[in-house]
Amino acid sequence: MDEPGTTPTRPHAATSRSSVDALEDAAHEHGPVTAGDARAWATRFDLLGDPTRLRLLARMHDQPGSTVRELADSAAITATAASQALRVLRDQGWVEAARDGRSMRYTLIDDTAHACLHLMLAQLPRE
Repeated sequence: MDEPGTTPTRPHAATSRSSVDALEDAAHEHGPVTAGDARAWATRFDLLGDPTRLRLLARMHDQPGSTVRELADSAAITATAASQALRVLRDQGWVEAARDGRSMRYTLIDDTAHACLHLMLAQLPRE
């Protein structure tokens, strides 16, 4: 819990310098980018390029196990629109759903998307 008078923190919002250094080191140790690699990354960026999906992913990053209703409310969309966006993310293997009574709870499971969200969220102004 945040102390009174301090800036609230978000889980996972900060990216440590060592994590960034490790990514930079790994980026310099790869071979050429193949056509297949480029297509795969283009698909990933397409998924991240949709504002609705991006907001849903950010919510799941900060609050794993959110229900469809919670996700929809956080993105200011209908539950139907959230379900459609979540189906795309589930089909691509980025999220998983678990039944909790009559609700479905969604969790981000893709490590690369998780790392991208760390980088993106670290750039946002603190609340």
